[in-house]
Amino acid sequence: MQDEQNKKDKKQTTEITTSIFKTTRIVNGQSIENTGAGILDLKISHRFGTVNTGAYNFFGLDQASMRIGLDYGVTSRLEVGIGRSTFNKEFDGFFKYRILRQSTGKVNMPLSVSVVSTGILRTVKDAPADYPIHYSDHLNYVNQVIVARKFGDYFSLQFVPTMVHYNIVPTTAFRNDLYSLGTGFRLRLSKRVNLTGEYYYQFERLQGYYNAASVGFDIETGGHVFQLFFTNSTGINERSVITQTDGRWANGGIHFGFNISRVFVVSKHKK
Repeated sequence: MQDEQNKKDKKQTTEITTSIFKTTRIVNGQSIENTGAGILDLKISHRFGTVNTGAYNFFGLDQASMRIGLDYGVTSRLEVGIGRSTFNKEFDGFFKYRILRQSTGKVNMPLSVSVVSTGILRTVKDAPADYPIHYSDHLNYVNQVIVARKFGDYFSLQFVPTMVHYNIVPTTAFRNDLYSLGTGFRLRLSKRVNLTGEYYYQFERLQGYYNAASVGFDIETGGHVFQLFFTNSTGINERSVITQTDGRWANGGIHFGFNISRVFVVSKHKK
């Protein structure tokens, strides 16, 4: 009798699926997760040089590419963030909004869906050119839809249709809009350790660049989520990762790296 009442109560309430991924980034790219309302998330991302540079460069450890960012949860559905990368001396800003949340019970929603829009400003000095270079030429934009599902407690999967817009391209042979499809997964290994991976397939690539592929581990330690991984991407923001990855796994053009996430409560929101 009690079991039947419990089942009835569950059908009358909605249970939101949580922890589809353990942090808002899988490796380089956005995950479906949002920073909680009133929470400030400090992210430090570090990529060493490529492994194939050999012993002289200590297999890449003598070189580095970094990004530092601040993400803030405006509401339980809306997140905004800013960051600065050493690669091309780029600044970025984004917002992410959760449209649908995976849930069971009264509202049975099989998927979570978010939209992400990112703007990127390149500030590295331009090489001399035969044509005028405008401020707007340094701007690029990335628009994404994230579709994700958590399958039980041990496995999560997401797909990320993406459009990258360049205000200026190297030659007329290239399009200003480049489309790709990303995918990412999380596999739980223990209570605090998860195996993660992501891959971005480009339908049209800029010459000399490859599809981005990364694999790593998420390690939860109190208020931190510590990520260790290998990736063939030097840059860290979405535009550089998706369309300007110049390393290849096949010849050792991969970077060892880590991300550190530390959260701070800025304001307490009522549920």
